[in-house]
Amino acid sequence: MKAPPVKTLDELVENGVIQLTRGKIISKKDMTACPGNFPVYSSAKGNDGKFGEYGRFMFDEELITWSVDGGGRLFHRPRHKFSVTNVGGVPRVRDRNVLDYKYLYYVLSLRHSEITFDWVKKAHPSVIRKLYKDIPVPPLPEQQRIVGILDEAFEGIATAKANAEKNLQNARALFESHLQAVFTQRGEGWVEKTLGDVCETTQGVQIPKNLQFKSPGENRRRYLYISDFDHDENLKYVEDIYPNKIVTKNDLIVVNTGATAGKIFRGIDGVLSNNLFKVTLNPDQVNGDFLYYFVTSSLFKDHQKKILKGTANPHMGHENFKSTSISIPSLRVQIDTVEAIDALRAETQRLESLYQQKLAALETLKKSLLHQAFTGKL
Repeated sequence: MKAPPVKTLDELVENGVIQLTRGKIISKKDMTACPGNFPVYSSAKGNDGKFGEYGRFMFDEELITWSVDGGGRLFHRPRHKFSVTNVGGVPRVRDRNVLDYKYLYYVLSLRHSEITFDWVKKAHPSVIRKLYKDIPVPPLPEQQRIVGILDEAFEGIATAKANAEKNLQNARALFESHLQAVFTQRGEGWVEKTLGDVCETTQGVQIPKNLQFKSPGENRRRYLYISDFDHDENLKYVEDIYPNKIVTKNDLIVVNTGATAGKIFRGIDGVLSNNLFKVTLNPDQVNGDFLYYFVTSSLFKDHQKKILKGTANPHMGHENFKSTSISIPSLRVQIDTVEAIDALRAETQRLESLYQQKLAALETLKKSLLHQAFTGKL
C-alpha cells in the first residue's frame, strides 16, 4: 500500500483544510449573570475540560479543543451547544472530504504527547500550527477505518482504566475507614485529652533574604517554607542560630496560614519559616506515629474545617489546634495500634502501586496503538 501524504498542521491551515481559532473570555461572573446548562470548556485536563455552565453558547458543531496555555490535552467534541474560553484553542475542519474529525483528534493527540510545552512556548494558534508536524493524510475511507479500530480499542482501555481507578479508590477508602474506626471506636482505658495536653507548639521565624543561602554548608540547615515541600528546585539554607525553630523528622509541621492552612507534614529536618509551626509531643504520653495517624485521619480533617479561621486567607491558630480533643490509650496500646495501622497501610500502598502500574501500562498501550495507527501498522 502506498504511503499516504504527510502534512504539517501549518500546511493544512494554509491549504484551507483546517481553521485555527480560540475561544473568548467567559468569567464565572458572566456565568452567574447568565445561568444555563450549556457547558463552557477551558484549559482544565480533568472533568472533560469543563469550566462551568452558561446560558449562551458559541458553537453547535463537531470540533476539537485544546489548552492554549500549553501542557493541556486535546478533546474531541461531538456536536453539541457549548462555549470555549480564551485559554482554549479550536481547530475546525473546513474540508470534511479531506479530514475526519476523529482521525485528526487521534493524530494530534499523538503529536501532542511528543511535544514539551511550557509557559513560554504557549500553544496559541500562531505557535501551535508550527509545532504539529508529520500528520499523515490517507484517503477518507482509510481514516475512518483507523478511527473504527481505535474507537473499539480505546473503549476497552477506558473500561479497564475505570476499573483500576475504582479499585484504587476502594483501597484508599478501606484504609481511611479503618483509620476513622481506630479513633472513634475507642477501647477500654482510652482517656479524653486535648492536643495541648500532650503537645507543645512553636511558631516559625521570618529570616531576612540576606541570611538565606542557595547552598548547604557547615552549620546550615534547610529553611522550610510551604512552596518548597513539593518542589526542591528553590531550596534555601540558613545558619544554625535558631535552636528553638529547628524541626526534626519526629516533629509535626503545621501550615499556619494561606491556601493550605491546616496541612500537616512530617519527616523533614530544618528551620521553620514564619507561616509554619511545629508540634513537639510529650513522649511520656503519646507515640509520634499514633499522633500523626490521628492528625491525618478524616476525623481530624473534618474537625479542621470547623476550626480554620477566615475564608480569603485561612488561618490555623495554635490554640485552635491545641484545643482539639483526642482519645489516647496507654503507650503500649498506642504502639500496638500503630503496628496494626502500619500493616494495613503497607498493604494499601502495595495495592496502590499495582493499580498505578496498571494505569501507566494502559496509557502506554494507548500511545502504542496511536503510534501503530499512524505508521501503517494497524
